[in-house]
Amino acid sequence: MGDIDQTEKELIQKAKQGDQDSFEALILSCKEKAYNIALRYMQNEEDALDAVQESFIKIFRHLPKFNEQSRFDTWVYRIVVNACNDMLRKSKKMKVIDTVYKNEEDEDIAFEIADKAPGPDGLLEKKEESEYIVQCLDKLSTEYKEVLILRDLNGFSYDEIASILDCSIGTVKSKISRARQKFKDIYLLKRVI
Repeated sequence: MGDIDQTEKELIQKAKQGDQDSFEALILSCKEKAYNIALRYMQNEEDALDAVQESFIKIFRHLPKFNEQSRFDTWVYRIVVNACNDMLRKSKKMKVIDTVYKNEEDEDIAFEIADKAPGPDGLLEKKEESEYIVQCLDKLSTEYKEVLILRDLNGFSYDEIASILDCSIGTVKSKISRARQKFKDIYLLKRVI
């Protein structure tokens, strides 16, 4: 889908020949976004790290099979999404997020500006709203949840999502539209109750 630049091509070729530094450079370029995707799926840091680690092992093993028709990071994100889905299928039970917002709250407290910072009530309301959004997201099917995570939470383009999920752009747009509507229905229904 997307052309890979010459530097990335060279790193891939060297990594395929066993150059560990090149492999590390490739992984480091997409490590943070891969972790963020896994964290959104797995909803806790430990499972997200496990998913990323499992993904990177698969990437290392299957790098010789990478055909370079898509960008390396897109291939990585597809593997991360698949690893997360596999882990979720195995566990059949998703855990409640309780760590995602701790850093954000710590920063709010550490960098509080008296006239602009929300008070304790505002922070509590923000945390409750965030938890509510996560609960609504959890009510969606996996296919709807994954497109919302990739598009709305991680900012991937339609092309990138199509590559990650190995489907057409039309399918991606359709899934996103249906997922947003479904999310909105769940969100508003629970708000009324």
